[in-house]
Amino acid sequence: MKFSNFYLLDNSLVKNKVSLIRDKNCSVSQFRNLVKDLSIFLCYEACKDLKLEVSKIETPLEETDGFSFGPICFVAVLRAGLGMVPGALECVPDASVGNIGMFRNEETLRPVRYYCNLPKNISKGHVFILDPMLATGGSICDAIDVVKEHNVTDVTCLCLISAPEGIKKVNEKHPDVKIYSASLDRELNSKGYIMPGLGDAGDRIFGTL
Repeated sequence: MKFSNFYLLDNSLVKNKVSLIRDKNCSVSQFRNLVKDLSIFLCYEACKDLKLEVSKIETPLEETDGFSFGPICFVAVLRAGLGMVPGALECVPDASVGNIGMFRNEETLRPVRYYCNLPKNISKGHVFILDPMLATGGSICDAIDVVKEHNVTDVTCLCLISAPEGIKKVNEKHPDVKIYSASLDRELNSKGYIMPGLGDAGDRIFGTL
């Protein structure tokens, strides 16, 4: 199955950590640490194509080229996306962080927005949307809509686990948006949960099972 702008991390270490995080016996502390680790890997991979500016710097021995990139904002989809922020900031400590709050209507499976707090200069740089589970695609598409309403033109999604249905929806609604994921899972069940998945990422991150 092929998707546009979908990038799966093909790495043995990533596969191992995804296996560990799926385990229902994984403790809350272990789960949080694994989310952080996988978020670092996703951010590292997704940053490989950032546009760089070249300037001159002085080493202790001579002048050479130095490289920098523009502003970056991580936008966490609440609440589960908060678990990915520490790992993302390990990669880009100077990044700003925004939050978009949504919950899923369990009858319609559609996202309901209840909170939005984004940096004022968000349109000036690259935005990475953090959402551990790309399931139906409703929440992440709504988050993309929100940041685009703020004149953002450069958007990438970082997800731990993705379902084909969600990727397809993002491709259809936002063909310009890239998705980086640690796993491509089989399908959604009748309740909209990813199979085999890892359960509810928010509950497992915050210990509210």
